[in-house]
Amino acid sequence: MKQFLYTVLSLAIISGCTSKKESSEQGSLKIVTTTGMIQDAVKNIAGRNADVEALMGPGVDPHLYKATQGDLKKLTEADIVFYNGLHLEGKMGEVLEKLSRTKPVFAVASTLPDSLLLEVEGFQGITDPHIWFDVNLWMEAVKNIHGYINEIDPEHKAYYDSAAQSFIKQLDSLHHAVQSHVLTIPEEQRVLITAHDAFGYFGRAYNIQVRGLQGISTVAEFGLRDVTELVDFIISRKIKAIFVESSISPKSIQAVVEGCKKKNWPVKIGGNLYSDAMGNPGTPEGTYIGMVHANVKTIVEALK
Repeated sequence: MKQFLYTVLSLAIISGCTSKKESSEQGSLKIVTTTGMIQDAVKNIAGRNADVEALMGPGVDPHLYKATQGDLKKLTEADIVFYNGLHLEGKMGEVLEKLSRTKPVFAVASTLPDSLLLEVEGFQGITDPHIWFDVNLWMEAVKNIHGYINEIDPEHKAYYDSAAQSFIKQLDSLHHAVQSHVLTIPEEQRVLITAHDAFGYFGRAYNIQVRGLQGISTVAEFGLRDVTELVDFIISRKIKAIFVESSISPKSIQAVVEGCKKKNWPVKIGGNLYSDAMGNPGTPEGTYIGMVHANVKTIVEALK
């Protein structure tokens, strides 16, 4: 069924899509994004000039996401499509690459210089896609999104320039706030342990060691050896708290907690972090800035 859906989507892409002209006559650009983080960035730049919709909502794991028939309609009707790239969206990336032959499709992470990206340890040529955890790096991605929107819709360039400048100032303030808050954690306790290895950019940017039970993709399986090694690490470093993620089942981290208890180390669940998806729309965590603030507050309070 999954292969059939991708075949249908590919055929629809090849056969033709709604033109930008037709959509513009209806009053605004139709923009589709994969993740909520990208949707938030596009909304902050495009504002009133675009209808922006994300395919992947709160609690959705993009690594495992399967396109639906509804997604087919949204993608074919969109004027612009933004996605993360670097294999975050799994097999859906192949579909989006095909879509780029017929309409503007922008892979946000793929526009960043290789020198700013993290290569996954032990996997040559595989790049960590979780760029939004370094706010400073995310600012660079936002600048590229801004430039792309200007290119597609130059008529409203002045509006986009003003909106982007305002948003980038907010992100710059956020970056410095995260730096100062993380540094309040005692250095020996500055270790972030989560279900999967999504926080590499966060660790590099904010001077905190990170460990994940799974690899950078939740497609990877974890085994007894992974749990045992992580338990031993936690006990050796006397880590007080580890974290679950909103888009991943807590079972893997619960296994680590139980392993620590069997060895008489009372590690606790420090809280729920937003990793590959933001919070619910209408809440502070449903925005990128609010999500980052919530994560940092949870991490600092649990590890201090």
